[in-house]
Order: sequence, then C-alpha cells, then structure tokens
Amino acid sequence: MIENQLEDLLGRLANRDRVRSEATLQSDIRQLLLTGGLGLADHDLDVELETQVGDRRRIDIELGFTVIEVKKDLRSATVLKTAEKQLAGYVRTRSQQTGQRYVGVLTDGAVWHAYHLHNDELNEATRFELKPSRPDLISLLAWLEGVLATRKGVPPTPSEIAARLGADSASYALDRAVLGALYAENRDAPTVQLKRELWSKLLRSALGTQFADDDELFLEHTLLVNSAEVIAHLVLGLDVTDMQPASLLGGQRFDLAQIYGVVEADFFDWVLEVPDGDSFIRTLARRLARFNWADVEHDVLKVLYESVIGTETRKKLGEYYTPDWLADQVVAEAVTDPLNQRVLDPSCGSGTFLFHAVRRHLSAADEAGVPLATALSGLTNHVLGIDLHPVAVALARVTYLLAIGRDRLIDSRRGPITVPVYLGDSVQWTQRVDLFTEGHLLISTGTGSQLFEDELRFPDHLLSNAARFDRLISELASLASRDRAPGTVPPLTALFKRLAIAEADQPAIKDSFDVLCRLQDEERNHIWSYYIRNLVRPVWLGRGENRVDVLVGNPPWLSYRHMPAEMQDVFREMSEARGLWHGKTVATHQDLSGLFVARAVQQYLKLGGTFAFVLPNAALDRGYFAGFRSGKFSDGSEEVTATFTGSWDLRRIRPHFFPRGGAVVFGQRTENAPHALSSETIRWTGTLPRTAHSWESAAPHLNREPAVLAISNIEAEGPSPYGPRFSAGATIFPKVLFFVESQPSSPLGFGAGRRALQSKRSSTEKKPWKNLPDMTGVVESEFVRPVLLGESILPYRVLPACEAVLPIEGNQLLDSANPRLDLYPGVAEWWRGVEQQWEQHRSSERMTLRERIDFRRGLTGQLPPSPLRLVYGASGMHVVAALVEDQFAVCEHKLYWAAVASKAEGFYLCAILNSPVLTQLVRPLMSYGKDERDIDKHLWKLPIPLYNADNPIHQRLTELGRAEANLVAGLDLDEKSNFVTLRRKAREALASGSYAEEIASIVTEMLGE
Repeated sequence: MIENQLEDLLGRLANRDRVRSEATLQSDIRQLLLTGGLGLADHDLDVELETQVGDRRRIDIELGFTVIEVKKDLRSATVLKTAEKQLAGYVRTRSQQTGQRYVGVLTDGAVWHAYHLHNDELNEATRFELKPSRPDLISLLAWLEGVLATRKGVPPTPSEIAARLGADSASYALDRAVLGALYAENRDAPTVQLKRELWSKLLRSALGTQFADDDELFLEHTLLVNSAEVIAHLVLGLDVTDMQPASLLGGQRFDLAQIYGVVEADFFDWVLEVPDGDSFIRTLARRLARFNWADVEHDVLKVLYESVIGTETRKKLGEYYTPDWLADQVVAEAVTDPLNQRVLDPSCGSGTFLFHAVRRHLSAADEAGVPLATALSGLTNHVLGIDLHPVAVALARVTYLLAIGRDRLIDSRRGPITVPVYLGDSVQWTQRVDLFTEGHLLISTGTGSQLFEDELRFPDHLLSNAARFDRLISELASLASRDRAPGTVPPLTALFKRLAIAEADQPAIKDSFDVLCRLQDEERNHIWSYYIRNLVRPVWLGRGENRVDVLVGNPPWLSYRHMPAEMQDVFREMSEARGLWHGKTVATHQDLSGLFVARAVQQYLKLGGTFAFVLPNAALDRGYFAGFRSGKFSDGSEEVTATFTGSWDLRRIRPHFFPRGGAVVFGQRTENAPHALSSETIRWTGTLPRTAHSWESAAPHLNREPAVLAISNIEAEGPSPYGPRFSAGATIFPKVLFFVESQPSSPLGFGAGRRALQSKRSSTEKKPWKNLPDMTGVVESEFVRPVLLGESILPYRVLPACEAVLPIEGNQLLDSANPRLDLYPGVAEWWRGVEQQWEQHRSSERMTLRERIDFRRGLTGQLPPSPLRLVYGASGMHVVAALVEDQFAVCEHKLYWAAVASKAEGFYLCAILNSPVLTQLVRPLMSYGKDERDIDKHLWKLPIPLYNADNPIHQRLTELGRAEANLVAGLDLDEKSNFVTLRRKAREALASGSYAEEIASIVTEMLGE
C-alpha cells in the first residue's frame, strides 16, 4: 500500500508540467522523507515547514544538518541561480548558528541538487534527476539517504558499503567535494605541504614510477584513511558524533584503552590543521555512524577501497583483492596449528587473510579454554601483516579489530594489545641492511633517501617485544609534542619505569628523545613515530630468529609489460639471480607475483615453514613460470629452496573474481631440497551468486576434483611445422590516432585520390586516449588501409575490415625521419599530429610511435603483402580461422597470419582449425585471461602436418573445408551485429551441416585424443 502511494507521489514530483503550488510540492517531499524508509519520524523534521532563520526568511524543510529549498520548476537558469543564492544564505546562517557543516538541497521534485558551502558560496557536489517516463524510487531514496545520512543500524555488508559509501554514492560525492575544497583553499599551508610531500616521498620510494604523484590520489587516500580511523572507534562502540575530531584522528581513546597500532598521527590528519577541517570530520563521522560495526563477518573495507580507488590505479600496483570465502579456505588449509604457528601476510592489503587468520586463532583459543587476555596477547604475536600501501595498512588495522570483535575488545579482562600490521616493502627492492649496526637500530633523519634529519638510535633487542617497542615509540612522540618551552626536554623517568626499560638501554633512548624534541621545536616532528615503527618491523621480521611458521596471502599481480622501466630493470635483475627469468617472446608476460613469493619465502619463512599464496593461474602451467615451479629460489647470497605440496586450479569458477584466472599454490621451505610443483592439481568449478561472500554461502555452489594440468613448454613452438610460419599482427595503438571513418563530404570535394577522415571512436578507449579530441584531416587514399581485427574473423568468413591511416609506401613504413613522407602532404600532416599526441601522452619513453606500431615487426613483417593468407584469432573460447585474399589488408595483433601456397592448403588448414575437436585438444594448452582463453601459438603444439597435395586425407579435408566455407558464405548474416553472435550462428550452422562429423573424425585420428 505504502509502496503504491510512494509511486504515485513520485509521479507527481517528476511531472513539472502539471499545475502545482510550492506548498503542495513541499508537502509531497515531506511525505516522501517520512515514508520512504529513511529512518525519519515527524519529530526529525522538527523545524516544521518553512522554519524562520531571521530577516523574515524561512527554510522550506530542515532535518539534521540539511536544508532543503523547494521551487516549482528549476529548468530556468535564472530561477536556478536565484534559488541557489537564497539557499546559500540559509546554509550559511545555519552553519554559523550551530557551528556544524550543513548541506543544502535544492529541488523542484524532478531534479535534486546537493551543495556544500565553501567561501560563502554554494558548490554543487552531486545531483539526481527523475525521468518523468520511468521515475526510479529506489535510486532517489538511496541518493537522499546518502545526502541526509539518517539511517541507523545499517548492516555493513559489502553491498551496503558499496551503495552508501562507494564512489557512486551521494555520501562520497559530498565528502569528496568538501575535502577537495578544503585542500584547494589550504594546499599552500606549510603543514599541508609537508604532509603531502612526506606522503609522496614514501609512496615513491616504495612504488617507484608506478606511483602517480597526483592531488586527486592524495585526497582519495585522505578520505579513505580518515574513514578507516573513524570506523575503528565505531568498532569499539564509541559515540563518534560526540568526540573531538582531533581525538578521532589521533587515537587518544585507543591509547587510553591500551589498544595500540590502530590509529596514529599520519599524513592524512592535515584536515585538522586547516579551517573547517574539524567540521568535515564531524560530518564524516555522522555518515559512518549509520552502520552497525559490532558484528562483521567479512573484510568489508576492501569493498570501500575498490570502489574509491580506480581500476587503473589498482592495476598499476597489481592489487586484486581476494574473496572472503577463498581467503577463509586458504587459511584453513595452511594454518593447521593456530595457537602455535606464527602467520604473516606480507601483502595484506585491506586485511582479508588477516581477518580469517585472527578468527581461526581466537576460535582455537576459545576451544582450548585460553583466558581472553592470554588469547589476545598470543594473537598479536602470531598473526601479522605487512603492506607497502599506507591506505591498505590503515584499512587492514581496522579489519584486524573487526575480526577480534567488539565484545572481546570491550571486555574488562582484556589486557593491552598492539595490532601488528605494518607499513613496509616486503620485497625489499632496496635491501635495508643498514638499519641495524652494532646492536642498535639506527634511523637517519637526514635528507637524501630518508625523511628526516639527525640520527635516532635504539637498542635493537627492544624490538623483540613488538608491543612494548611500539608503545615506547608512541609515548616518546606524544611527550615531545606536548606543550613545553622550546629547548627543554621532559624527563623520561616515569616512562622508563612504566615500560620496564633497562638502565643500560636508557642513555640511547634519551639521546633519541633529545633529537625528537629538537625536531618538534623546528616544526619537523610530525609523523616520525609512524614512519619508524613501520620502517623497522619488516626488516626485523626478516632476521633469522624472527621468521614465521606460515606465509599466506595474495601478492601483487603485475606483468612485466605494465611495470615502469626502472622497476623492470630491478625485477629482471632479481629474477635472473633466482633463475625465474625467461626471455624470448614471453618476457613481457612475466609477473611480479612469482618473484614476490620467492622473496617472501627467503626473507620471512623459517626452515620447515609452509606457505599458501593466491597467484595468477599461469603459475600452474605456463612456461614463463617454470623457474618458479622448480622451487629453486636461491640468489647467490642465501640458499633458498621449496617443496611444493599442492595447488588449486580456480580458473573454471564463474563469474571470475580476478581480471585473470586464479590459482593457489602450497609449499614448504626446505634446506637445499627443492621439489617442483606437480602437474596434479585440485580443480575447482562452479557458478557463484553475487551474494556469496562467506564460505558457508559459497560452498554449495562449488565442486572440487583431482585433475592433471598440461604444462606448457615455452622453448618449443610445438611439433607442427606450421608453428614458425605464423606471426602475430601489428599492434596499432593507440587506436584513436590511427583508426578512422570518413567525414561528411564537402560540396567542393577533396580532390582525386584524397579522403577526409576523422577518428573512429570506441567505448573501450582508456585514459588518457579517451579524453583526446578526434584526429581530423584529408589524407591520400593509398595510406588508408583496411585493417582486420580479431573480431573481423568468423569461421571461414571475413567481415568488413576497419580502416586506419598507416604511412606505408610500397614495402616500407614511413615516419618523420624519412624525407619521403613529405612527398605526401596529407599523410605527413596526419602523422606529425599523431606523433605529437603520442609524445605528450605515452606512459613511458621506451618507444617511438613507429616502434610502437611496428613492435616486433608486426607491421613491416607483413610487407610485401602475400596474395593469400590464412588468419586465426589470437584469443577466444573457440579457435576461428579464415582465408584472406585482400593483399592490401593489414592484420592487427589479435590475429595470427601466415601465407599459404594455395587455396587447397588454406581450406585444409581451415577445416582443421575450425573443427570443435581442435579447440578441445588445444584448450588444456591455453592460458587464461578473464573471459577468454589465449590461443596464441599453442595450437601448433599439436602435430598438425604440412599440407601434402598427394595425401588423400589432406585432399579430403580440403574438399570438406571448401564445402564448409561455401555453407558459411551462404548464411544471411547482418554483418553489423556483434561478432560473438555471428560466430555462434556460424558454428551452429556448421555443427548442423553434413560435413562436421567427418571432419571431426579425421582431425581426431590425425591429432590423437
């Protein structure tokens, strides 16, 4: 009943053409707010309609910290501008009266604008528009709830987190807009500059040129970390709406509760040091307080991270977060004695594996009757995490608390605990052996590679008690930052007594405290405690006596081709030292994940310790992981070997939960006793519903069975003599610079042999190329070449080609360095234009534009053109092949091509390659992408013989291939349809034809089952 009333009400709001008064509209909106499930009652709209704010002005509707102004129709720009000015006065007045940040909403029922006030002016942060034909009630209510933040007790499930806090939510839009305005206004303030510089310096040192030093990223990180720190307080059941912002971001309540290492001063508390920053944190806290954080069963914060941080940014870092159900099962398999095994996730991300390792440890403690204080003390010594990303670390620390649970955290029997999640570089690209010297930990605070000046010294044995060391560092920082006369140094007697610091250790600590106080006096002591405890711990864990029993996690997946040049050099050097490097054509496919595991085993795992890592599926069977699968990880400085004990093949689970097929490998560190990964695996299959987050919800949909993998040999192209004859096509990228369509013709024409062209755009373009304007120009027709893409090929049939401007003269590729280019003014102007765009926007300087489009001679290798070629798709769920007779056509890199001597040979190969039997035989040899299989040249690993015109079997295949080609040619297909649909129709026609069964029989006998 209420739903029908709301739908009727929504129809009235969306229709601005009907006769209505502002009073009626206000009443309808008030009714929507009260009955729309926003958690509001009559008393929440305590302002009544048209509340007076002085100067005889009246607010239409006010609730909480939101002012709503209603107008009959806002389509007029003049009306909109006047209404915005009026609303700005209301918001300004309310903010001044209450000291709180107010949001302004302006609506005519059909369009809803949400504003924040900055410098006494309204700035629109987000809007929502109802479509009169199909008004969307659910989306409007979700938008309103995000603006108003009125709901209470929202369960923090992944879907609710994404909908209410994610990048597409109104809450995020408002908070991000306010934060951006604060930063724009105060970016030149010394404290803001310093913290942004320190953030940049730390990430650049950890990530190298992968790191994009970008204000937008800094603001996204600030919002995420501030959110995580507020959520940490909510986990404990604290009323964040009644807390001082400085306390929320400083962690004082955690210090009082003796919970350390969760919230601390960092780069992102700059908001507290700028005008109106306190108000921003209060508003953020109100939004986050809508959720009930007491009882969480998943690592829900990864959902927030993945929503806010863009896909391309995460891809650069190789960040692909693990589903909870999988992390649960990996931990259950790897951690067999949770109360006695020390577990480390060296790439913990937002803490998914930590969550389940914590739960497993505490569950075992409960079963064993371990007292709570003892259980938590044991937990923080037995489950640890490291990550090089400060945002991930902030989230992981809160995830650790969520795993412990509110009941345990507020129990009076709980003793002091330190959350052992650290910011650090687990690979240690630059090994920091210099940190420990003559029994002391030394931290240089000078310029150069470090963040601070002077030197800090601590006896290194203090690090053996992580909790005490972290408390020592935190309390020293706190004492140095308290009010005191410049030049004075407070006594440390009480601190030494409280932490039981031995007399012999006190002089070094006093000297370091003197340095810290001096840094404070010089206004350079801001986050040094944050920096030092995170810098030291990974190095300390790598010392032999501190290594762990179990390593688990999901390391970064980053292909060599996506690494910046500086990182490529170091990656190759470290991989070659360990026998992990494979060159030739697979060099660009090699992945950081294998080196990461080898390095983590070397640094953090004790002899006899075990590991379980989620890796790309290629680790199980692709040739370029052969060195990794050998279990030989020694680098010349230390003997490192592993025995692989098993694997899980996850590539057949749908939908894919990673951009590439996944796997899990299990093993044990051994003493000079490597044992390679077996081809025997456990294969997982099934289709998961989107709501399957926990193992309990996923398990009914999954099956596991033993299977044998087909291991790829990268050295050999296979037994078929056709392998060396086939080459990949040209990498014509970026497409916006080359692929074209005709411009509308001019009444005056363009002259014989010339064409007016513009870029042919695609929805699949990515930044920065998608943001470029169209290329336009008049080009000589001979340089407009047909280009065949992977999607141009059906079984036995070629679809109409695309067109691209390519400066090919005869058998050579021209560029600006070739004087012959200027003989053709049209293509010369086009080429110089695309070269300029390439140089401005390319991601690295490794290749010129000519080198890019002729990578591995993919373009010039097709010159001079062959009169008859056979082509097949480089990827797909089915092998697809056809004959190409257009000599002028260029094959793009998603096609493999080879010249054939005759149509007879071409139909012979087409019959074999288009047979479903061939696809079934080659599938075990293919590597997996997300939704496609990479066919590449794997099919030539099958014994496909050279065509022999005297062989009756080959003759018969030629006849059958020609017949099937005629069948497909005769199909009435709309060639503008999606190529996937067209391929399916062609396969269905072939399967129902009279030739498929005979071809299948011949191919099966020829190639073997």
